Amino acid sequence: MSETSHGIIYGINGPVIKVRGNYPFKMYEMVLVGNEKLIGEVIRVLETETIVQVYENTTGLKAGETVTPTGKPLTIKLGPGIIGNIFDGIERPLTRIAEETGAFIKRGSSMDNLDTDKLWDVRIKVKQGDTVKPGDIIAEVDETDSVVHRIMVPPYVEGEVIEALNDGSYNINQVIVKVKEGKTIHSLTLVQDWPVRQPRPHKERKHLDIPLITGQRVIDTMFPIAKGGTAAIPGGFGTGKTLTQHQFAKWSNADIIVYVGCGERGNEITEVLEDFPNLIDPRNGKPLMNRTVLIANTSNMPVAAREASIYTGITIAEYYRDMGYDVAIMADSTSRWAEALREISGRLEEMPAEEGFPAYLPSRLSEFYERAGRVENLNGTFGSVTIIGAVSPQGGDFSEPVTQNTKRFIRCFWALDKSLAYTRHYPAINWTSSYSEYIEDLTDWYKENIKPDFMDKRTRLSRILQEETKLLDIVKLIGSDILPEEQKLVIEISRVIRQGFLQQNAYNEQDTYVPLQKQYLMMDTILKLYDRLQKLIPLGIPVSVFRNAGVFEDVIRMKYTIRNDDLGAFDTLNENLNKVLDEIEADYKDAERKND
Repeated sequence: MSETSHGIIYGINGPVIKVRGNYPFKMYEMVLVGNEKLIGEVIRVLETETIVQVYENTTGLKAGETVTPTGKPLTIKLGPGIIGNIFDGIERPLTRIAEETGAFIKRGSSMDNLDTDKLWDVRIKVKQGDTVKPGDIIAEVDETDSVVHRIMVPPYVEGEVIEALNDGSYNINQVIVKVKEGKTIHSLTLVQDWPVRQPRPHKERKHLDIPLITGQRVIDTMFPIAKGGTAAIPGGFGTGKTLTQHQFAKWSNADIIVYVGCGERGNEITEVLEDFPNLIDPRNGKPLMNRTVLIANTSNMPVAAREASIYTGITIAEYYRDMGYDVAIMADSTSRWAEALREISGRLEEMPAEEGFPAYLPSRLSEFYERAGRVENLNGTFGSVTIIGAVSPQGGDFSEPVTQNTKRFIRCFWALDKSLAYTRHYPAINWTSSYSEYIEDLTDWYKENIKPDFMDKRTRLSRILQEETKLLDIVKLIGSDILPEEQKLVIEISRVIRQGFLQQNAYNEQDTYVPLQKQYLMMDTILKLYDRLQKLIPLGIPVSVFRNAGVFEDVIRMKYTIRNDDLGAFDTLNENLNKVLDEIEADYKDAERKND
């Protein structure tokens, strides 16, 4: 058979097709499949056949149709127009596709990833004769009210600028700068292509010692995450994974949010797509979408596109990191992504590992999470990519393979608890099974920027909660009445910590976001009360007296009664608490004298 410019389909198994022919396909090469030019990717190359996974529905595809190579890997367009947009798993713009083909994506839809007609006001930053190297900023565009898009020299280009346009309005495909490298002339536009499976280069990784502030007390204080860190939010159905990620997206001090809805139910993705455009950015009062990218891939979309959506999202995040931004990417959920891997692996007839997942599941997870980090970019700026991956273990079983393998590659574990969620305790992050390995790295930052004893107080709260857990096991057996008053106090203060500190109301103006200074003062108030009561208990005053006096409820309500901009009110609260406790102490001492 003579060598051809294409292959011939001879086997179809769902999204996996087998191709024969003499054309030398390359591993991970993007191909066009069948008469409708469906988008696919080479995932296995054998001597006599090539295996391709198709990112679209293969219904109606027939043996004998051709597979045409593109000569390049699966790539996406990186340039102005990404922010505020909604894409599918391979960066096709869903809004514009809906305008053309209706509510469902038509097979073989061919459309530019970014709008090629829109004109952008471009500020050119280089001139003829300048020398540029990879990552250098050659132009700027106000992509939205919240984001300045910095056009960078692609990582493979360096040389002398031989032509540069003046400031003006240009579309993304117009050449704005020409760079001469030896005998080669590179024509640079506002957009560049990048293979999604290849990490973007950087100069140097930095130590993760700056926290990503979320305004959520259970995260910022108890289980903090660093900028450039990795975290997992595992939880069963209804435990609040999506709501927690919404809060994270809205309130965290990341500059850019990339939300990947990977294989979730259509109604949940719809809720995200409807909610996000209506959210207001607390930084500037503008729509949150002005610094957000949404990638939507529902559970009924082709599984191969679900597998690719994770890489599309992380590549976009790295691109904005290279501009000097702090980016947070949320993957909801990596379990659905792993299920896509399992389905494709099964169709490839690969030997299954635990629970049918492929043996390479850990390496794929590590490929994804290892692309997080805080780095010095090629252009000398500093940026970070923080990855928060939701995990949906079946039946809430954290011992299943996806959760267990994820724990190997992340350093922050926010375990959602179904029992907490059912009692309306949100965020439903369980304080006994969650952990953060960033605490030691971030301690110096908290000391310098908040208070020197911030982490000491956090440790004390954690110990009280651990002690309560042990006591509750005893209470289940013999009841609480038999406990000494010191242990009853531990249980009561733990309730204050749980309800007044760890529990947070996303719909309350003062409680939806809490600055670190207020978080510190809330801890300080709780521990001052605890220390004072520990001194009063030996006088013979039962805990029930303090409970009846309302001191515990006053402290619980402080998250609502003290405004975020009126932290001086904590002094008033502490004075009032001490006044009540002084009266109780005086009454008991009077009673003792009378008895004597």
